[in-house]
Amino acid sequence: MRLPHGMILVAILALSACSRPDGDLNLRNLRSIGAGPDEFSVLPGKPLEMPETLASLPAPTPGGTNLTDQNPLADGVAALGGRPGALVAQGAPASDTALVQHAARNGMSSDIRVTLAAEDDAFQRSRSRFTKFRLFRDVDRYNDVYKSEMTDPYAELRRFRRMGVSTPSAPPPERR
Repeated sequence: MRLPHGMILVAILALSACSRPDGDLNLRNLRSIGAGPDEFSVLPGKPLEMPETLASLPAPTPGGTNLTDQNPLADGVAALGGRPGALVAQGAPASDTALVQHAARNGMSSDIRVTLAAEDDAFQRSRSRFTKFRLFRDVDRYNDVYKSEMTDPYAELRRFRRMGVSTPSAPPPERR
C-alpha cells in the first residue's frame, strides 16, 4: 500500500507541531506563577548562640531584625573588607553637615517623599491617559511621559566643556 505524498506531508506537519523547538517556555519564565512561597527568597537562619552574659542581649524590637537573621549584603561587604555597619542608614554623616545645612537653608519638608509622589502621579495623569495602563505587556511609558523633562547628557557635557569646566571622558553616544 502506497500513501499519497499529500498524506505523508500532512503526517509530518502534524508530528512536527507536537514538538517545541524553543523548549519548555515555563523553564524560561522567572516570574512566580503560583501563590506559594518563593524558594529563592527563603534564607536559613544563623545558628543560635549563647551570649557570655544575658545583659548583653539587645532589647527586642517588634518588626525589627533578629541576631539570627541572614544579611547577605552585609556579609558580602564584610567579606570584601568593608564595614557592614555603614549599610545601616544613620542619617547624614558628620562630614556632610555643611552640605545638609546649606540644602536646608530655606527650610525643609519632612513629608517631601509623599508630596513628590502625589505631584508625580498628577503629572503622569495630566500627560497621558494611559500612562499607568498597560495595553501590551512590558511597555514602559515612563520615558514617553518624561521625555520633555530629560536632560541630554552629551549636550550638558559640551556646555560644561565650553565653560572651561574639567570634565571626565564619556563613552561615545549611541547611534540610532
